Amino acid sequence: MRFVFTKLFYALMAIGLVPLSLSWNRPMLRWLTLTYDLALIGAAIFDAWNSRLPKRVGIERHFGGRFAVGAETEVRIEIANRTARDISLIVKDEYPPQMKLSGAREARVGVEAQTSAALVYELTPPKRGRFEFGSIAVRFLSRWRLVWCQTRIDAPVAVKVYPNMRRAREVELRALGTRSFVAARRKSQWRGEGREFESLRDYVRGDEMRHISWTATARRGRLVTRQYQMERDQTILIMLDAGRLMTARIESETKLDSAVHAALALMSAAARAGDNAGLLVFGRRVKAFLPPKRGAEHLDAALEALHAIEPEMIEPSYSRAFEFAAANSRRRSLVVVLTDLVDEEGSRELLTSLKLLRPRHLPLVVTIADRDLKAVVREMPEDERELFTQSVAEEIMYQREAALRLVESQGGLALDVTAAALAPKLLETYLRVKERGLL
Repeated sequence: MRFVFTKLFYALMAIGLVPLSLSWNRPMLRWLTLTYDLALIGAAIFDAWNSRLPKRVGIERHFGGRFAVGAETEVRIEIANRTARDISLIVKDEYPPQMKLSGAREARVGVEAQTSAALVYELTPPKRGRFEFGSIAVRFLSRWRLVWCQTRIDAPVAVKVYPNMRRAREVELRALGTRSFVAARRKSQWRGEGREFESLRDYVRGDEMRHISWTATARRGRLVTRQYQMERDQTILIMLDAGRLMTARIESETKLDSAVHAALALMSAAARAGDNAGLLVFGRRVKAFLPPKRGAEHLDAALEALHAIEPEMIEPSYSRAFEFAAANSRRRSLVVVLTDLVDEEGSRELLTSLKLLRPRHLPLVVTIADRDLKAVVREMPEDERELFTQSVAEEIMYQREAALRLVESQGGLALDVTAAALAPKLLETYLRVKERGLL
């Protein structure tokens, strides 16, 4: 068993130095001191060998909730002392080193008899995925208090780090603001927008003539108009590109990370609006698919599907993804494609594959721009190298814009935004599609 000496041991060892200091002309004192020291060391070793952590002392690790990217999560090391005597422990937890630590993961804890205590600290995960916790190292005082005995509590556990749903909902609220879906529905009713019939009411100056119900007018003897609201129970399919270009990092996260949180914000907004939202993640092949639904359980399923998705260093196959979407989504849907485009070949495949979705579905192609690229173009070049860099950046931006205009010419919608503006612009576009009854 591993152990370290306590302060009591060193104090007793220091007492043995007293006769040694008086042994200049007394050899017997030297032998006496040596015997004392050997006996003390032997007693400490026997004490360590004879001491065990009582079985009625329980040590367990608990988590304060589900781990999410960028969110602090509490970790508790619970120590339950069910014995009849007080114990003193030094506890040290083995946490995933990739996570940011807040507080102390090691502490000395005194636990009185028949009570419990806890070591509490916080961890902040930097990214999605799986992380491993190791054992819990424990030191406890031996019976004679000469040594700290060390043991390990085998408590390895793998935890999943999910996308930050709170971040997605905050983005949703900031983006919509006063344009809540209730207000938007009320607004669309009085404008006659939307496609779902809600009720009949008396005609008011300014109402559109095409909304007048002539049968109800004849029955009541006065003009009656139909009142509409935004159609509920529509279908949204969000397609996430997990290919090469989505590996690009913007500040501390990849473009795929930004797209994941934007997709969750859109799914949450769709659920509040009474719509069904589905999810499809693709690279060279389809990696995950959730059929369109709504509800808390569906959002949990989306978090589960997205927590371990990582972008690949290969080009995505738009044709395979769109074929899969067309085969598995028969109902007319708003198909949101979160991707990136920088070259003519990738744009050509995307545009060709869009024909698989039209005219049954309404595609919305959203490209995540590199804001550093735009900053390069805005600055005045100082030498030939910067001039060449700007020329390349302008060419990429031109190809991206040309591809998006072709998407619109095919009857789809297009959006080119930075990662920071991705979620707000996406939600505003979704709401505008509903208000205009494009589905």
